[in-house]
Amino acid sequence: MRLFRYLYDQLRDMEWRAYNKRKLHRLRNREFTIIASNCNGTFMYHDIGLQYLTPTVNLAMGMDDFVKMAGDLKRYMEEEITEVKGETGCPVGMLGDVRINFVHYSTFEEAVRKWEERKARIKWDNLFIVGTQKDGCSYETLQCFDRLPYQNKVVFTQVEYPEFSSAYHIKGFEEKEEMGVLTFYKKQFRKRRYLDDFDYVDFLNQGENKEFGGK
Repeated sequence: MRLFRYLYDQLRDMEWRAYNKRKLHRLRNREFTIIASNCNGTFMYHDIGLQYLTPTVNLAMGMDDFVKMAGDLKRYMEEEITEVKGETGCPVGMLGDVRINFVHYSTFEEAVRKWEERKARIKWDNLFIVGTQKDGCSYETLQCFDRLPYQNKVVFTQVEYPEFSSAYHIKGFEEKEEMGVLTFYKKQFRKRRYLDDFDYVDFLNQGENKEFGGK
């Protein structure tokens, strides 16, 4: 059984690597910045092996704060991050009036250093805004997201919202209280994240996501 399990895992990993190589081969637009509310944007870079050209890596923001930041992005990128003392679980900072949870950093100092380093790489002429219907994302939040002044934006939703051109329904969370973790793998032979239900290579190549709205 151990040998079978080993071979099974090896085959899955080989297929997964080949799948991501195909994605990279399809990707024509490789100098882009994804501003994301959580790690979904991080894994779009990670899985196809591209450098992070964004400060929104390994962190999470409430959707109301994220929409607020995205609505005035250049001003917020000029703000300094101040530490929120007394927090447990992960370092937390305030970017002006926007709260950032640095969920995958050991210290606040490390988080700010990486934020500043990656912020300098932003491609202002090639921005993609990626949100998720969780972390306090109400219907009104989705409305505000849909009105953001960006051509290239998508928000992953728990159910279908045909009225929002930026909404993309990820199946599997309809009965949950909120959208689940899209970077988790599905329980199936082929290694696929829930995030892979969205063709983000096509999204990044086309530079416009209108056809993805109201799947």
